[in-house]
Amino acid sequence: MPEPRSGRRRFLRRRAATAALAAAFSTVLLAGLTSCGASDAGGHITLTFSWWGNDDRQARTEQAVKLFEKAHPGVTVQMSNADFGSYKQRLSTQAAGGGIPDLAQLDYRQISQFAGGGALLPLDRYVKDGTLDTGEMDASLVRTGHLDGKQYALPMGRGITGYVYDATVFAQAGIPAPQPSWTWEDWAQVAAKITAMKLKTPDGRTAAGANDGGSNEDVFEDWLRGHGKQLYAGPSTLGYTEQDLAAFWSFCHRLQKSGALVSSKDSAQADATGISAFSRGLDALDYSWDATFTGFTSPSGHTIRYAPVPTVGGRAGSYFKPTMLIGIGAHSKHPKEAAELMDFLLNDPRAGDVLGVTRSQPPNRKIAAAVDRKLTGPDRQVWQFDEEMEKYGVQPPPSAPPKGDVAIESAFTREYQRVEFGLASPRKAAHELIVQAKQELES
Repeated sequence: MPEPRSGRRRFLRRRAATAALAAAFSTVLLAGLTSCGASDAGGHITLTFSWWGNDDRQARTEQAVKLFEKAHPGVTVQMSNADFGSYKQRLSTQAAGGGIPDLAQLDYRQISQFAGGGALLPLDRYVKDGTLDTGEMDASLVRTGHLDGKQYALPMGRGITGYVYDATVFAQAGIPAPQPSWTWEDWAQVAAKITAMKLKTPDGRTAAGANDGGSNEDVFEDWLRGHGKQLYAGPSTLGYTEQDLAAFWSFCHRLQKSGALVSSKDSAQADATGISAFSRGLDALDYSWDATFTGFTSPSGHTIRYAPVPTVGGRAGSYFKPTMLIGIGAHSKHPKEAAELMDFLLNDPRAGDVLGVTRSQPPNRKIAAAVDRKLTGPDRQVWQFDEEMEKYGVQPPPSAPPKGDVAIESAFTREYQRVEFGLASPRKAAHELIVQAKQELES
């Protein structure tokens, strides 16, 4: 909500979501017309830069860009921001129409989509000549922006998945705070125990223990990695079987039918609106990325905490990945200046001080250490959670998903929703998903 690996299911306050959507429509024409940058009279350069995010991220990003403009008086940056759904659609339209902005924030799975389609500029020359400095970044994190041996994007933050939970409800139920080694079986038992409390939602219904993650491919990936497998075994090969997927969907659907997870209608609505079931008071446990934890609210005013993703026998499936990446449009007229702006946002201490943890932990280790010393409240809680998970031990991130992954993700959600609404069995839906996935990867 990647943030969702893709940013999806990301919670935005209602006012922020509405404002972001309005911004998306008001800037789409400008972004489309200026997507490749321009040179003004007298040699002045104008760059375009777009990203998705909430109000806080917008304000901080604009402030950081203004610092860059002050240090580069010959460059002006035109910025646009939107919620993730609108942003993703707009960027795809721009890519199909001849070019994305000079600088664009990217999701993990968009790398293969845009680089493979020739919409992103390889960054290797700028890394080699020092315009882009990756020396203070974790090598495995940098590799997530690789495709076919070339660097197409760099990470803007490092994050990990977890579960937002209502600590007040947990205390009332006598449930201890989840530890890094807790299992999916523990998670299921917790959800069932909370449901049995028969707490009331804001609209008077019985609250569920947890949200249903069956339609979320990110949840499946964490579950799958806990079993020692991955989403992809290669550029055109799935890393799991029909049996693996059917087992996961059966696990989720069985819990939903028992009432331990939110209803199919509420689950689908949360997916469609971006407003989480947790923040609507429908459950006490909801999957999220660490970068979005501070955006959650509790309708009841209860205490909110962040818990690890359950393990499989102690083996963690969650991993640190780029919360988002940043790349340069292949048709940019000013790629050198775009690279300089990118480097400023990623490596300049002044930008780091302003951006803070708005995109989770900064990828530059020195800047991250400086930011760490200033954190308080929920931001400090998330940082400590990340340190705890790093100490516990997680696997390195996989390479960027192959081309076709975006369509597979959509099919994943669609097929599980058929299960939720009784239109297909978990086994039948898993078979259909595998068939569609193979077609996408082999086409």
